[in-house]
Amino acid sequence: MNEWQQRNQAVIDQFRANGGKVEGWGPLVLVTTTGAKTGQERIIPLMYVPDGDRILAVASKGGNPKHPEWYNNLVAHPDVTIEVGNEKFPATARMLSGAEREKAYARAAEVFPPYAEYQKKTSREIPVFALERRAN
Repeated sequence: MNEWQQRNQAVIDQFRANGGKVEGWGPLVLVTTTGAKTGQERIIPLMYVPDGDRILAVASKGGNPKHPEWYNNLVAHPDVTIEVGNEKFPATARMLSGAEREKAYARAAEVFPPYAEYQKKTSREIPVFALERRAN
């Protein structure tokens, strides 16, 4: 396990041990995806951006010119599992576009202001996914 994977696992473990709270972090959500290339399960901690009945997942990678690795996983395999606090449920990821994406990105920047700066740092349009709860 590399250093990034170790840090990621520590965040996941603390999230699960403390009902979704992780020291030094804002509100988080865990998203379990299926690897686009490997087909293996991946768990990604993301900022918790509630938007009505759905959660927004912002593929910012801190304004990096490349999408985060999980972006390709959601495109290839949109069925995910979400963990918020102590709740766990199935959801479907839908990439937003046009005015719906703009409104969602503005909402995300309200919840986590650095998102506004991240968009300024990169020429790519930062993707936003709506994570919508599925019936079990």
